[in-house]
Amino acid sequence: MKDQIIEKIYEYSKQPYQKYFKKNKPWEIDQTALLHYPEGSLGFGLGNFLSKNHFDMQPKLEDHDIIHVLTNTGISVREEIGMQYYLLGNGKKSLYLFLVIASGTPFYLKEINYFMQQYKRGKKALPFHYLDFSKMLFTPIHTIQKTFNI
Repeated sequence: MKDQIIEKIYEYSKQPYQKYFKKNKPWEIDQTALLHYPEGSLGFGLGNFLSKNHFDMQPKLEDHDIIHVLTNTGISVREEIGMQYYLLGNGKKSLYLFLVIASGTPFYLKEINYFMQQYKRGKKALPFHYLDFSKMLFTPIHTIQKTFNI
């Protein structure tokens, strides 16, 4: 039940967030094209992630799915909150991040150790949340992970 509440909050907040807070341009590539990138590349990894989870590209929110790929984070509500803790540890500060942490954590107090573990993982990684991933789609995932200690 709590997962469904959090998912509904996300669905209602996604469009205003995309429209009013995300200033970046949507990527001009689709999921099918991503699957034609070299195997092991960030582009292929993103296409595979989207396909495997039955997701579509979300304009202006492409980086979110890239972070899933780079950090090997799943898509459950618990993991989504954990990923925001990871990003906080990595130095990211955004309204969305703080809203997810503030609204999600009270529902998952039993997961606080997991969240703190993710925060510490993010602290150990070199800051990468600010990168323009659209220009890195041909780069091998493992190269990015190794370079930034992800």
